[in-house]
Amino acid sequence: MTYLTIFGKPRYIGFVEINDEKFANGWTVLKTARGYEMGLPGGKLTYEQQERFKSENLSFDEATESVLQNVEFIREADAEDIENYYECRREEEDALLRARDILVDHDLPLKLVDVEYMLDRRKLFFYFTADQRIDFRAYVRDLAREFRTRIEMRQIGIRDEARIVRGVASCGRPCCCGYWLRGFAPISIKIVKEQRSALNPTKISGLCGRLMCCMSYEQELYSELWSKLPGPGAKIRTEQGVYVLESLDLGREHVNVRFPTGRLVAVSISEFPDFREAVLKGEEWGIDKEQAEKKKKAQERIAALKERAERRKSNVKVNAKVNAHPMRPKPEKKSEVPLPKPKPKQAKQPVNRENPPKKRRPPRKPSISKNEE
Repeated sequence: MTYLTIFGKPRYIGFVEINDEKFANGWTVLKTARGYEMGLPGGKLTYEQQERFKSENLSFDEATESVLQNVEFIREADAEDIENYYECRREEEDALLRARDILVDHDLPLKLVDVEYMLDRRKLFFYFTADQRIDFRAYVRDLAREFRTRIEMRQIGIRDEARIVRGVASCGRPCCCGYWLRGFAPISIKIVKEQRSALNPTKISGLCGRLMCCMSYEQELYSELWSKLPGPGAKIRTEQGVYVLESLDLGREHVNVRFPTGRLVAVSISEFPDFREAVLKGEEWGIDKEQAEKKKKAQERIAALKERAERRKSNVKVNAKVNAHPMRPKPEKKSEVPLPKPKPKQAKQPVNRENPPKKRRPPRKPSISKNEE
Protein backbone atom coordinates (compact mmCIF):
# COMPACT_ATOMS: atom_id res chain seq x y z
CA MET A 1 0.00 0.00 0.00
CA THR A 2 1.19 3.51 -0.82
CA TYR A 3 1.14 6.10 1.95
CA LEU A 4 1.70 9.83 1.84
CA THR A 5 4.41 10.88 4.29
CA ILE A 6 5.84 14.20 5.47
CA PHE A 7 9.44 14.62 6.63
CA GLY A 8 12.08 17.29 7.22
CA LYS A 9 11.78 20.88 8.42
CA PRO A 10 10.95 22.16 4.90
CA ARG A 11 8.02 19.69 5.04
CA TYR A 12 8.90 17.52 2.08
CA ILE A 13 6.28 15.07 0.77
CA GLY A 14 7.01 11.50 -0.21
CA PHE A 15 5.38 8.26 -1.35
CA VAL A 16 6.29 5.26 0.77
CA GLU A 17 5.35 1.63 0.17
CA ILE A 18 4.31 -0.16 3.38
CA ASN A 19 3.19 -3.79 3.09
CA ASP A 20 2.33 -4.25 6.75
CA GLU A 21 -1.48 -4.32 7.09
CA LYS A 22 -1.20 -3.72 10.86
CA PHE A 23 0.62 -0.43 10.35
CA ALA A 24 -0.60 2.07 12.96
CA ASN A 25 0.31 5.29 11.07
CA GLY A 26 2.84 6.40 13.66
CA TRP A 27 6.43 7.67 13.39
CA THR A 28 8.54 5.79 10.87
CA VAL A 29 12.22 5.66 9.93
CA LEU A 30 12.66 6.53 6.25
CA LYS A 31 15.54 6.61 3.81
CA THR A 32 15.27 9.70 1.61
CA ALA A 33 17.53 11.49 -0.86
CA ARG A 34 19.02 13.38 2.10
CA GLY A 35 19.67 10.36 4.36
CA TYR A 36 17.88 8.66 7.24
CA GLU A 37 15.00 10.71 8.64
CA MET A 38 11.90 10.45 10.74
CA GLY A 39 8.63 10.66 8.80
CA LEU A 40 4.98 10.84 9.67
CA PRO A 41 2.66 9.00 7.24
CA GLY A 42 -0.57 10.81 6.51
CA GLY A 43 -2.75 8.10 5.01
CA LYS A 44 -3.28 5.70 2.12
CA LEU A 45 -3.29 6.98 -1.45
CA THR A 46 -5.17 5.69 -4.46
CA TYR A 47 -3.66 5.68 -7.93
CA GLU A 48 -5.72 8.73 -8.95
CA GLN A 49 -4.50 10.65 -5.89
CA GLN A 50 -0.88 9.80 -6.68
CA GLU A 51 -1.26 11.05 -10.24
CA ARG A 52 -2.84 14.27 -8.99
CA PHE A 53 0.07 14.88 -6.59
CA LYS A 54 2.55 14.25 -9.38
CA SER A 55 0.76 16.62 -11.77
CA GLU A 56 0.71 19.37 -9.13
CA ASN A 57 4.44 18.94 -8.43
CA LEU A 58 6.21 19.10 -11.76
CA SER A 59 9.60 18.83 -10.05
CA PHE A 60 8.90 15.24 -9.02
CA ASP A 61 11.99 13.08 -9.27
CA GLU A 62 12.69 9.77 -7.59
CA ALA A 63 16.43 10.34 -7.14
CA THR A 64 16.95 14.02 -6.47
CA GLU A 65 15.93 16.05 -3.47
CA SER A 66 12.61 17.65 -4.41
CA VAL A 67 9.36 18.69 -2.81
CA LEU A 68 7.79 15.36 -3.82
CA GLN A 69 9.85 12.17 -4.00
CA ASN A 70 9.73 8.44 -3.46
CA VAL A 71 11.18 7.31 -0.13
CA GLU A 72 12.04 3.93 1.32
CA PHE A 73 10.37 2.53 4.42
CA ILE A 74 12.93 1.15 6.91
CA ARG A 75 10.90 0.34 10.02
CA GLU A 76 8.41 1.67 12.47
CA ALA A 77 10.06 4.03 14.94
CA ASP A 78 10.55 2.68 18.44
CA ALA A 79 11.08 4.61 21.68
CA GLU A 80 14.83 4.91 21.06
CA ASP A 81 14.31 6.40 17.59
CA ILE A 82 11.81 8.93 18.92
CA GLU A 83 14.14 9.93 21.76
CA ASN A 84 17.01 10.33 19.28
CA TYR A 85 14.81 12.50 17.06
CA TYR A 86 13.94 14.93 19.86
CA GLU A 87 17.56 14.96 21.04
CA CYS A 88 18.58 16.13 17.55
CA ARG A 89 16.00 18.94 17.75
CA ARG A 90 17.46 20.12 21.06
CA GLU A 91 21.03 20.07 19.73
CA GLU A 92 19.97 22.12 16.70
CA GLU A 93 19.21 25.15 18.89
CA ASP A 94 22.75 25.22 20.26
CA ALA A 95 24.24 24.53 16.82
CA LEU A 96 22.40 27.55 15.32
CA LEU A 97 23.82 29.92 17.94
CA ARG A 98 27.37 28.63 17.47
CA ALA A 99 27.08 28.89 13.68
CA ARG A 100 25.95 32.51 13.95
CA ASP A 101 28.94 33.32 16.14
CA ILE A 102 31.27 31.86 13.51
CA LEU A 103 29.46 33.86 10.80
CA VAL A 104 30.36 37.13 12.52
CA ASP A 105 34.07 36.48 11.91
CA HIS A 106 33.51 35.86 8.17
CA ASP A 107 31.23 38.90 7.67
CA LEU A 108 29.15 37.28 4.94
CA PRO A 109 25.89 38.94 3.68
CA LEU A 110 23.64 36.03 4.57
CA LYS A 111 21.11 35.22 7.27
CA LEU A 112 21.10 31.84 8.99
CA VAL A 113 17.49 30.74 9.45
CA ASP A 114 17.67 27.25 10.90
CA VAL A 115 19.71 24.04 11.07
CA GLU A 116 18.64 20.40 10.83
CA TYR A 117 20.41 17.19 11.85
CA MET A 118 19.79 13.90 10.08
CA LEU A 119 18.75 11.03 12.29
CA ASP A 120 22.22 9.41 12.15
CA ARG A 121 23.96 12.84 12.57
CA ARG A 122 26.03 12.28 9.44
CA LYS A 123 24.74 15.48 7.86
CA LEU A 124 23.95 18.91 9.23
CA PHE A 125 21.84 21.15 7.00
CA PHE A 126 22.05 24.94 7.26
CA TYR A 127 19.16 26.98 5.79
CA PHE A 128 19.98 30.58 4.93
CA THR A 129 18.64 33.53 2.93
CA ALA A 130 20.73 35.89 0.81
CA ASP A 131 20.14 38.47 -1.90
CA GLN A 132 22.95 37.19 -4.13
CA ARG A 133 25.38 34.34 -4.66
CA ILE A 134 27.96 34.06 -1.90
CA ASP A 135 31.31 32.31 -1.67
CA PHE A 136 31.03 30.57 1.72
CA ARG A 137 33.65 27.84 1.26
CA ALA A 138 35.81 29.13 4.09
CA TYR A 139 32.75 29.41 6.30
CA VAL A 140 31.77 25.78 5.55
CA ARG A 141 35.29 24.57 6.47
CA ASP A 142 35.02 26.28 9.85
CA LEU A 143 31.57 24.74 10.42
CA ALA A 144 32.83 21.26 9.55
CA ARG A 145 35.78 21.72 11.95
CA GLU A 146 33.36 22.85 14.68
CA PHE A 147 30.63 20.19 14.34
CA ARG A 148 32.74 17.28 13.04
CA THR A 149 30.19 16.25 10.40
CA ARG A 150 29.25 16.88 6.79
CA ILE A 151 27.83 20.37 6.20
CA GLU A 152 25.11 21.09 3.62
CA MET A 153 24.15 24.71 2.87
CA ARG A 154 20.63 25.30 1.50
CA GLN A 155 19.64 28.73 0.23
CA ILE A 156 15.90 29.35 0.64
CA GLY A 157 13.50 32.17 -0.14
CA ILE A 158 11.65 34.43 2.25
CA ARG A 159 8.51 32.32 2.04
CA ASP A 160 10.48 29.16 2.75
CA GLU A 161 11.92 30.92 5.79
CA ALA A 162 8.39 31.48 7.14
CA ARG A 163 7.55 27.84 6.42
CA ILE A 164 10.58 26.55 8.36
CA VAL A 165 10.39 28.97 11.29
CA ARG A 166 6.57 28.86 11.44
CA GLY A 167 4.48 31.27 13.42
CA VAL A 168 0.98 32.62 14.02
CA ALA A 169 -0.70 34.58 11.24
CA SER A 170 -2.90 37.66 11.61
CA CYS A 171 -5.99 35.42 11.62
CA GLY A 172 -4.84 33.85 14.89
CA ARG A 173 -4.06 30.44 13.41
CA PRO A 174 -0.68 28.89 12.50
CA CYS A 175 0.70 29.97 9.15
CA CYS A 176 -0.62 27.81 6.31
CA CYS A 177 2.89 27.38 4.87
CA GLY A 178 4.17 25.90 8.15
CA TYR A 179 1.10 23.80 8.81
CA TRP A 180 -0.37 22.17 5.69
CA LEU A 181 0.47 24.16 2.52
CA ARG A 182 2.62 22.17 0.08
CA GLY A 183 3.61 24.91 -2.35
CA PHE A 184 3.41 28.64 -2.98
CA ALA A 185 1.01 29.89 -5.61
CA PRO A 186 1.99 33.12 -7.42
CA ILE A 187 0.01 36.07 -6.02
CA SER A 188 -0.15 39.49 -7.65
CA ILE A 189 -1.72 42.81 -6.72
CA LYS A 190 -4.34 42.13 -9.43
CA ILE A 191 -5.76 39.33 -7.27
CA VAL A 192 -6.07 41.72 -4.34
CA LYS A 193 -7.89 44.28 -6.48
CA GLU A 194 -10.29 41.69 -7.86
CA GLN A 195 -11.23 40.68 -4.33
CA ARG A 196 -11.72 44.34 -3.35
CA SER A 197 -9.35 43.96 -0.38
CA ALA A 198 -7.70 46.93 1.28
CA LEU A 199 -4.45 47.91 -0.42
CA ASN A 200 -2.78 48.35 2.95
CA PRO A 201 0.51 46.36 3.02
CA THR A 202 0.15 45.60 6.73
CA LYS A 203 -3.25 43.95 6.13
CA ILE A 204 -2.51 41.93 3.00
CA SER A 205 1.06 40.79 3.81
CA GLY A 206 2.05 37.73 5.81
CA LEU A 207 4.92 37.21 8.24
CA CYS A 208 7.29 36.79 5.30
CA GLY A 209 6.47 40.27 3.99
CA ARG A 210 4.88 38.88 0.82
CA LEU A 211 1.20 38.86 -0.11
CA MET A 212 -0.69 36.34 2.00
CA CYS A 213 -1.11 32.87 0.50
CA CYS A 214 -4.79 32.77 1.51
CA MET A 215 -5.47 35.39 -1.18
CA SER A 216 -5.29 32.59 -3.74
CA TYR A 217 -7.85 30.33 -2.04
CA GLU A 218 -10.91 32.15 -3.42
CA GLN A 219 -9.30 33.41 -6.61
CA GLU A 220 -10.93 30.74 -8.77
CA LEU A 221 -14.37 31.75 -7.51
CA TYR A 222 -13.66 35.44 -8.06
CA SER A 223 -12.34 34.76 -11.57
CA GLU A 224 -15.51 32.87 -12.44
CA LEU A 225 -17.65 35.69 -11.11
CA TRP A 226 -15.76 38.47 -12.91
CA SER A 227 -15.93 36.51 -16.17
CA LYS A 228 -19.69 37.21 -16.10
CA LEU A 229 -19.38 40.77 -14.81
CA PRO A 230 -17.49 43.89 -15.88
CA GLY A 231 -14.48 44.82 -13.78
CA PRO A 232 -14.75 46.95 -10.62
CA GLY A 233 -15.30 50.57 -11.59
CA ALA A 234 -16.87 49.68 -14.94
CA LYS A 235 -19.46 52.13 -16.27
CA ILE A 236 -22.70 51.61 -18.19
CA ARG A 237 -23.52 54.76 -20.15
CA THR A 238 -27.22 55.28 -20.93
CA GLU A 239 -29.53 58.16 -21.83
CA GLN A 240 -30.57 58.42 -18.19
CA GLY A 241 -26.95 58.76 -17.02
CA VAL A 242 -23.95 56.64 -16.02
CA TYR A 243 -24.28 53.50 -13.89
CA VAL A 244 -21.04 52.59 -12.04
CA LEU A 245 -20.27 49.11 -10.70
CA GLU A 246 -18.55 49.88 -7.40
CA SER A 247 -18.06 46.62 -5.49
CA LEU A 248 -18.90 42.93 -5.20
CA ASP A 249 -20.44 41.29 -2.13
CA LEU A 250 -19.55 37.62 -2.44
CA GLY A 251 -21.38 36.53 0.73
CA ARG A 252 -24.70 37.99 -0.42
CA GLU A 253 -24.01 37.26 -4.10
CA HIS A 254 -24.76 40.74 -5.41
CA VAL A 255 -22.95 43.73 -6.87
CA ASN A 256 -23.35 47.31 -5.70
CA VAL A 257 -24.21 49.69 -8.55
CA ARG A 258 -24.19 53.48 -8.22
CA PHE A 259 -27.20 54.92 -10.10
CA PRO A 260 -27.09 58.30 -11.90
CA THR A 261 -29.19 59.72 -9.05
CA GLY A 262 -26.36 58.86 -6.60
CA ARG A 263 -28.25 56.01 -4.96
CA LEU A 264 -26.37 52.73 -4.30
CA VAL A 265 -28.44 49.71 -5.35
CA ALA A 266 -27.65 46.00 -4.80
CA VAL A 267 -28.20 43.93 -7.94
CA SER A 268 -28.11 40.14 -7.83
CA ILE A 269 -25.24 38.58 -9.79
CA SER A 270 -27.66 36.28 -11.63
CA GLU A 271 -29.86 39.27 -12.59
CA PHE A 272 -27.02 41.56 -13.67
CA PRO A 273 -27.26 40.72 -17.44
CA ASP A 274 -30.99 41.53 -17.33
CA PHE A 275 -30.23 44.72 -15.41
CA ARG A 276 -27.68 45.89 -17.98
CA GLU A 277 -30.06 45.13 -20.85
CA ALA A 278 -32.91 46.96 -19.13
CA VAL A 279 -30.97 50.16 -18.38
CA LEU A 280 -29.55 50.26 -21.92
CA LYS A 281 -33.13 50.17 -23.22
CA GLY A 282 -34.04 53.06 -20.93
CA GLU A 283 -36.19 50.98 -18.60
CA GLU A 284 -36.31 51.40 -14.84
CA TRP A 285 -34.91 48.88 -12.35
CA GLY A 286 -35.46 47.98 -8.73
CA ILE A 287 -37.16 50.64 -6.63
CA ASP A 288 -37.35 52.99 -9.61
CA LYS A 289 -39.14 50.29 -11.55
CA GLU A 290 -41.56 49.68 -8.69
CA GLN A 291 -42.24 53.38 -8.37
CA ALA A 292 -42.74 53.69 -12.14
CA GLU A 293 -45.17 50.76 -12.11
CA LYS A 294 -47.08 52.26 -9.17
CA LYS A 295 -47.22 55.62 -10.95
CA LYS A 296 -48.43 53.96 -14.14
CA LYS A 297 -51.13 52.03 -12.28
CA ALA A 298 -52.23 55.20 -10.51
CA GLN A 299 -52.48 57.04 -13.83
CA GLU A 300 -54.47 54.17 -15.35
CA ARG A 301 -56.81 54.17 -12.34
CA ILE A 302 -57.34 57.95 -12.59
CA ALA A 303 -58.04 57.65 -16.34
CA ALA A 304 -60.56 54.88 -15.67
CA LEU A 305 -62.32 56.99 -13.03
CA LYS A 306 -62.48 59.97 -15.40
CA GLU A 307 -63.86 57.78 -18.18
CA ARG A 308 -66.46 56.33 -15.84
CA ALA A 309 -67.48 59.83 -14.70
CA GLU A 310 -67.80 61.02 -18.31
CA ARG A 311 -69.86 57.96 -19.20
CA ARG A 312 -72.12 58.49 -16.23
CA LYS A 313 -72.58 62.16 -17.10
CA SER A 314 -73.51 61.31 -20.70
CA ASN A 315 -76.01 58.70 -19.50
CA VAL A 316 -77.65 61.25 -17.22
CA LYS A 317 -78.09 63.67 -20.14
CA VAL A 318 -79.62 60.98 -22.35
CA ASN A 319 -82.05 59.90 -19.61
CA ALA A 320 -83.01 63.51 -18.97
CA LYS A 321 -83.94 63.98 -22.65
CA VAL A 322 -86.00 60.78 -22.81
CA ASN A 323 -87.95 61.32 -19.57
CA ALA A 324 -88.48 65.08 -20.00
CA HIS A 325 -92.07 66.49 -19.08
CA PRO A 326 -93.84 69.35 -21.04
CA MET A 327 -93.07 72.62 -19.44
CA ARG A 328 -95.98 74.65 -17.97
CA PRO A 329 -96.54 78.17 -19.29
CA LYS A 330 -95.35 80.84 -17.04
CA PRO A 331 -98.13 82.91 -15.39
CA GLU A 332 -98.64 86.41 -16.74
CA LYS A 333 -97.35 89.17 -14.63
CA LYS A 334 -100.08 91.22 -12.86
CA SER A 335 -100.19 94.93 -13.32
CA GLU A 336 -98.68 96.55 -10.40
CA VAL A 337 -100.94 99.03 -8.47
CA PRO A 338 -99.06 101.93 -7.02
CA LEU A 339 -99.21 101.92 -3.25
CA PRO A 340 -100.57 105.03 -1.48
CA LYS A 341 -97.92 107.39 -0.40
CA PRO A 342 -97.50 107.63 3.33
CA LYS A 343 -98.74 110.77 4.94
CA PRO A 344 -96.05 113.12 6.06
CA LYS A 345 -95.55 113.24 9.73
CA GLN A 346 -96.61 116.45 11.45
CA ALA A 347 -93.97 118.30 13.21
CA LYS A 348 -94.26 118.35 16.96
CA GLN A 349 -95.19 121.61 18.50
CA PRO A 350 -92.73 123.02 20.91
CA VAL A 351 -93.59 122.51 24.54
CA ASN A 352 -94.23 125.64 26.57
CA ARG A 353 -92.48 124.94 29.75
CA GLU A 354 -93.64 128.19 31.46
CA ASN A 355 -97.39 127.53 30.95
CA PRO A 356 -97.57 123.82 30.42
CA PRO A 357 -100.97 122.52 29.37
CA LYS A 358 -103.12 121.23 32.13
CA LYS A 359 -103.67 117.58 32.24
CA ARG A 360 -107.24 116.54 32.07
CA ARG A 361 -108.46 114.54 34.93
CA PRO A 362 -110.47 111.45 34.20
CA PRO A 363 -114.18 111.77 35.00
CA ARG A 364 -115.21 110.74 38.45
CA LYS A 365 -117.47 107.85 38.95
CA PRO A 366 -120.81 108.68 40.54
CA SER A 367 -120.80 107.92 44.19
CA ILE A 368 -123.51 105.65 45.51
CA SER A 369 -124.97 106.39 48.90
CA LYS A 370 -125.85 103.80 51.43
CA ASN A 371 -129.55 104.68 51.27
CA GLU A 372 -129.67 104.00 47.56
CA GLU A 373 -128.20 100.67 48.17
